[in-house]
Amino acid sequence: MIDSHCHLDHEHLLNDLTNIIKRSKDAGIEKLLTICTTIKSFERIKKIIKIDEMIYGTIGIHPHDSADHQITSDFLVENLNKHQKIIGVGETGLDFFYNNSEKDKQIYSFKKHIEASIKTNTPLIVHSREAEDDTFNILNSYKDKNLKILMHCFTGTKKFAEKLLTLNSFFSASGIITFKNSIDLQNTFKFLPLDKVLIETDSPFLAPIPNRGKKNEPSFINFTATKLAEIKNISKTELIKYTTDNFNNLFFN
Repeated sequence: MIDSHCHLDHEHLLNDLTNIIKRSKDAGIEKLLTICTTIKSFERIKKIIKIDEMIYGTIGIHPHDSADHQITSDFLVENLNKHQKIIGVGETGLDFFYNNSEKDKQIYSFKKHIEASIKTNTPLIVHSREAEDDTFNILNSYKDKNLKILMHCFTGTKKFAEKLLTLNSFFSASGIITFKNSIDLQNTFKFLPLDKVLIETDSPFLAPIPNRGKKNEPSFINFTATKLAEIKNISKTELIKYTTDNFNNLFFN
């Protein structure tokens, strides 16, 4: 089992990292991908990935922070080539719900991340909220470049998912799929092909039921895996094998 998206550099997890790692291993997790959101975040992640062989990292600027961290594709490429355990670009994308950064700066940053992903053949980890059309149109403009796209914490519409599948995208399910009011999202994941689905915690955020409201951590991914197996009408063992293989095929092939 693999947690494809967590934030181990956040204070809640970082301050208890030894126990977080132990509980992750006890829960059957074999890899953790800790996600970068700012330049300062990357400095912490470079240290975290050295703590345990199960931890890998990414490099990127969250759309919320794109106004304060204008980044070049060359910077991303340089660090991807320099650090063997940095295996993803992002999290990047567009968030027009909060609009913490201006739309044009988010789009500029997103494109720089896409360029780095293409240059290094490294998976692109995409955050999209209230921005389905713009997200797809930008990704689609690079459709001839064989982008490796992972839609993190996917909560989009089925129509959006259908369009993204034309770009060979992968979709990661978070604890949100365990929420009682997430019927539409559950139906979307029921529709998605098994070979395109991953699981994540997005910890310390979005703890799944029965831990909703608590600080999330990677070991809680078991609840998400159980729910997604139920949605896909397969055993949890099968679900774990599919999502693990999908992660490894995306990031290590």
